[in-house]
Amino acid sequence: MNILSLPWRFLQSLSWSGRLGLIMSLFWLLMAVFGTPLAPHSIDDIGGGPLMGGLTSDNLLGTDYLGRDMLSRILYGAKFSIGLALSAALLASLIGTLLALLAAVAGRWLEELLGRVNDALLVLPGKVLSLMIVAVFGSSLPMLILTAVFTYWPGAFRIAFAMASSLRSMDYVRASRLRGESRWYIAIHDILPNMVHPMLTDFGLRFVYIVLLLSGLSFLGLGVQPPYADWGTLVRENMQGLFDGSPAVLMPALAIASLTIGANLFIDSLQAMRPMTLAKEGA
Repeated sequence: MNILSLPWRFLQSLSWSGRLGLIMSLFWLLMAVFGTPLAPHSIDDIGGGPLMGGLTSDNLLGTDYLGRDMLSRILYGAKFSIGLALSAALLASLIGTLLALLAAVAGRWLEELLGRVNDALLVLPGKVLSLMIVAVFGSSLPMLILTAVFTYWPGAFRIAFAMASSLRSMDYVRASRLRGESRWYIAIHDILPNMVHPMLTDFGLRFVYIVLLLSGLSFLGLGVQPPYADWGTLVRENMQGLFDGSPAVLMPALAIASLTIGANLFIDSLQAMRPMTLAKEGA
């Protein structure tokens, strides 16, 4: 199979809603990477327009409570809203998957230990746990990532361990044990490849959850702190314009909504489609 044709085959395998979700997600991902140089105004440009101004040719998404251009603020904030959430989701999924593989192939005592710790963490409400961590250790950018990772890796562990524990009883895994293969060889070579597709889907869900978690923390004033601002901070700063329908409060809220809706549409399409076969059957 030509490797260059894989992206096109993948796109064709998605439903129309999945393609729409992929486009929306890729758009915001590109804005997180390239949005800062594309912003029409500097982040320090205070008082450049009317306070809580409407949509104009100079300020396409209006201005905020200090007269700053909202389009620029949203583009600057994308790297925090998406970058922090993406980093935390990657770490949470990676930690959860690796610990699940370790629990699946190690001895019974380690499986029980990791399982009990995971159950104890899952009992705690995620948002309450996040508020406690931020209140104790502060809300620096690295701490926000660690807070989200600590909150969401138990969920990733639960999903990954459920799959790994069922896969370890398969015949090909038993054959590897009989050949004398090491535990890590079995985990990485035999079990992990069959977990990739479901764990990618779970990673997408973790990303959406963390975007909403960090936006909620910022809305409460416990997330990204000035001079930086993510989309949750932008909503909180401009709440005074809510009853007037000001674009300054509506536009960052729409940015959060469009990202989460797009990611959910894409994830739902991934769950419905059949995994692509990259090798011949029986190879």
